[in-house]
Amino acid sequence: MTRTVVVKGRLVGPHTVELDEPLPEQASEIEVRARVETAGSRGTVTDFLRALPPGTRSKEDIDRQIDEERDSWDR
Repeated sequence: MTRTVVVKGRLVGPHTVELDEPLPEQASEIEVRARVETAGSRGTVTDFLRALPPGTRSKEDIDRQIDEERDSWDR
């Protein structure tokens, strides 16, 4: 009988995986599928943007720039 279990772990060598918990004792053969996460990845784009320092421009300055850009479309 085949069943699927999910066990997290980490790669500790080119051919060695260290699991966070043991596999079921009755397991005789396994198939490994890896979801590869690189070291230093920042997660989602939203996480990255939230981690950026706040800007220094005022709302008025940004609104003025947008208005100037929109005015240029009419020309």
